[in-house]
Amino acid sequence: MRTVTQHPAFPSVPLETFTLSNGLRTVVVPQPALHRAHVGLYVRVGSRFEDTKTNGLSHFLEHMLYRGTSKRPSAHEVNLAFERLGGYLYAATHSDFGVFSVTLPKASLGTACGLFGEVLTDPGFFDIEVEKGIVSEEILEDLDDEGRQVDADNLCRELLFPNHPLGFTITGDEARVRSFDAGMLHAHHRKHYTVENCVLAFSGQVTLEEARVAAEAFTSLPNGTRVVAQPFTNTQKKPRLKLVENVTSQTELRVSLRAHSEASPHRATIDMLMRVLDDGMSTRLYHRICDSQGLCYDVGAAFDGYEDEGVIDFAAGTQHTRTTVVAKEILDLVRELAEHGPTEAELDKARNRNAWDVEAMLDSPEDLGSYYAGGFLFDRVETIEERLEKNFAVTKEAIRDLVGELAKPERLNVLAVGMLDDGEGKKLSDLVKSYK
Repeated sequence: MRTVTQHPAFPSVPLETFTLSNGLRTVVVPQPALHRAHVGLYVRVGSRFEDTKTNGLSHFLEHMLYRGTSKRPSAHEVNLAFERLGGYLYAATHSDFGVFSVTLPKASLGTACGLFGEVLTDPGFFDIEVEKGIVSEEILEDLDDEGRQVDADNLCRELLFPNHPLGFTITGDEARVRSFDAGMLHAHHRKHYTVENCVLAFSGQVTLEEARVAAEAFTSLPNGTRVVAQPFTNTQKKPRLKLVENVTSQTELRVSLRAHSEASPHRATIDMLMRVLDDGMSTRLYHRICDSQGLCYDVGAAFDGYEDEGVIDFAAGTQHTRTTVVAKEILDLVRELAEHGPTEAELDKARNRNAWDVEAMLDSPEDLGSYYAGGFLFDRVETIEERLEKNFAVTKEAIRDLVGELAKPERLNVLAVGMLDDGEGKKLSDLVKSYK
């Protein structure tokens, strides 16, 4: 059992863990002031664990798990059962993990967990062809009229991680999805939905004792073998640029820097860097590009971390003829941070906003459960108090040095999806090639 010590400026957050008879790790974060209970299963599954033949299978399996069980052989029956208990089923597949969860009244928790365990361990895989049509429609959202991939985020990952599962789309393509059958679904389910690849999390209005009883619904989960991600070997030596023609009103720009992984000692510094860059409309990025110059309606920056890799993305939608100017402003901003770091005022604001956001997690069973389940799933457990203390300890010099390391040409990848006519494409290419 793990008990968290109180942070000086933070209410104590009890964190309990236990292991079921089958070995399943279970996390409990009681939030007695709330009026809803939350349960989620977190799984090592996703496009990172696929190959060219199975790309999209994890996402398709996510859809199929809610299609019914031997006792409730339809998606309607499954959804109706949970909604009668006051909750809605949620599921999402990411590149390296999947989550299945439900938030509902405390009184429904025991019954809901019985249903939840049934859905996740006894899928019937009914109506496969119907679900293929639904997922195919989802895939179309990222394609143009000619069936070409034009989603900037998907293309950005392909540029960063060529010929590697981290560069795959989460959904796969329609041809692959149409090739999936019940045998492939069963095999993927047996491989990933096991004790070694899952963490069960309870949060919200639930006690440790109540969680122990409710968790018994998952004792039928088999042990299995922990799946291992294919490592990525970076061979990039200079900046990369990809231009994709797409007839739209704006160009979607991505300026990406290879960063450190989620488990890196630099994680806290990355946290604070992102708050300095983009944590409201008064931060550097938005103020510089939108407020001061009116180059975009919106611009953002985000960190995407994996077990062994990480990416900092700058994203903007802008007029085609302004693409190079926006890219230059982003790169100039990066250079300035690499040379001088943030101001003390910026860092002080970032620290305070970080603390307030961490405290706000105490009002969200979904956020708090996800935080701890992810930590256990990827073996990087850190209490929210520990994360808060590490982030507060970050200095402006640490941010400056980190940006100096990440701002190297061999870490830069730039993508533009739009109509870069009249020499705009060449301007952008020259800018990227000359980056130092």
